[in-house]
Amino acid sequence: MKKLLLLICTFIYSFSAGLNQEFLEPNEAFKPTFTKNETSINLKLDLGRDIYLYDDKLKVFIVKPEKIEITKEINIPKAVAYEEFIVQFNNLDLTIPFSLLKSKVDLNEYEIEVKFQGCSKLGLCYAPMSEKYLLTFDNNISKIQTKEEEQKVETTTLNETDSIANSLKNGNLLLVLATFFGFGLLLSLTPCVFPMIPILSSIIVGASKSEVMSAKKGFFLSFIYVLSMSVAYTIAGIVAGIFGANLQVALQNPYVLVVFALIFVALAFSMFGYFEIKLPQSIQTKLNKTTDGKEKQGIIGVAIMGFLSALIVGPCVAPPLAGALVYIGQTGDAVLGGMALFVMSLGMGVPLLLIGLGAGRFMPKPGGWMENITKIFGIIMLGVAIWLLDRVLSPSIIMSLWALLFLATAIYLKTQSNMFAELASSILFILGVVLLVGLISGSTNPLKPLEKLTGSANIIKEDKLVFHKIKNISELEFAIKNSNKPVMLDFWASWCVSCKELEEITFKDKEVMKKLQNFTLLTADITKNNDEDKALQKMFGVVGPPALIFWDKDKKEVNSSKIVGYKNPKEFLEILNKNF
Repeated sequence: MKKLLLLICTFIYSFSAGLNQEFLEPNEAFKPTFTKNETSINLKLDLGRDIYLYDDKLKVFIVKPEKIEITKEINIPKAVAYEEFIVQFNNLDLTIPFSLLKSKVDLNEYEIEVKFQGCSKLGLCYAPMSEKYLLTFDNNISKIQTKEEEQKVETTTLNETDSIANSLKNGNLLLVLATFFGFGLLLSLTPCVFPMIPILSSIIVGASKSEVMSAKKGFFLSFIYVLSMSVAYTIAGIVAGIFGANLQVALQNPYVLVVFALIFVALAFSMFGYFEIKLPQSIQTKLNKTTDGKEKQGIIGVAIMGFLSALIVGPCVAPPLAGALVYIGQTGDAVLGGMALFVMSLGMGVPLLLIGLGAGRFMPKPGGWMENITKIFGIIMLGVAIWLLDRVLSPSIIMSLWALLFLATAIYLKTQSNMFAELASSILFILGVVLLVGLISGSTNPLKPLEKLTGSANIIKEDKLVFHKIKNISELEFAIKNSNKPVMLDFWASWCVSCKELEEITFKDKEVMKKLQNFTLLTADITKNNDEDKALQKMFGVVGPPALIFWDKDKKEVNSSKIVGYKNPKEFLEILNKNF
């Protein structure tokens, strides 16, 4: 185990060491300098090699005594088109005349702020940045705001994701890792981890068919599963942070999901006793040359399943994950960022370790009981396959598959001669029939199969928030420009579990709906993850759905209200009420 951990750390360090030479630190990529002369303030913004600025992100404000934008009244060099953006490639030399400041507010003291954001041609985008300057006329002394003051101001305006990224930059290593482990424990209670429970349980049940499962053995199998899951999260996170390509999102395409669903169907049929899944004979022969060859075969299978489960089954994006990816993207420090992701995923795996420990202790001995339990987990594997196909197939097909699974399970349990099986059979049969009736009536929601018959569908439809779909940056800019209300953009995908939580819980809350009636609501469906989807995500530093971006009535992005991951109605309203 020590060798495995050493190998992981060596890989992360070597991977990041080779990449750190390519990307510049933020303070190297952007070097702003304020100088004051007799009639004006001069801002010189030097750009590093292969660095460019987004023209629409370059803003100049008077922030004190009151906030006034003066960008359009300053002579800014003409921008050029690059890929799908309008950008500045050259160093900037901006002059802000005193007369302009006096024409806005005639006082002896001003605070000037310049905001900007840019990217490297090599593929790395930096978070929005700002520089402030305090100008006083009474004693002819002006100064750039100190780092301590700047951090204090930024702290009050950072969103949750950026706050987490900032803690990685400034925090104590042990405290940072402990915090991310805590984040993982909290994430373990989300729906993203739930599908991994039956997967791990089925692995333990499968291993129990031929030998007595001890608590030690159950915990060890769980640990291998969780460790492999953590390695997958770490590697995927480093790749996403440095290259801007989210491996987990890329694997949510229909072909991969169908193949993985078929794997679970195959696992189910192996549990029903139709065949036995084994490693190729050549690999088995090599492993069996050692005294623990059989054990190694099992460990490899568990490790592979843990690795794939992390990439395909649970691709949830939450503020801690997004914060670590933002940190890696900004600094190129894949070592600390990777360590944070690794301990976070270990925290996510704690419930799985407890399940392995408990299963190993209470699992019945091999025999008749085990045959029935194995078949029940085979049924659960079919349920996991349907859950995966829910991201690909139409809702009506998914609803029919659930109905067939419930009815088939009910028929199977009816053949078992015990009272519990008969009771479960009756309940599942009723559920299957209700789903079929709902399907015939036109319902597509397995959780509300009779909504068409009860009339609740019409009520929901009347109260439902209306989102306007946008496909690219041009459509987004047009929608913002023509809105006379604040704007909210929702990044959504059909395979995103947390997106559905937002839809079904947060966006159907009466208080939330009342608040959002005053917004122009936009949605970007990034299910296909095509070039336009990636450009939209890159523009706002979104690593995956769900993510909510806001603009005020003056068409200015409100970065402090940016939301990543699921928020319940109370948390959602608290964030919105701070700025709107």
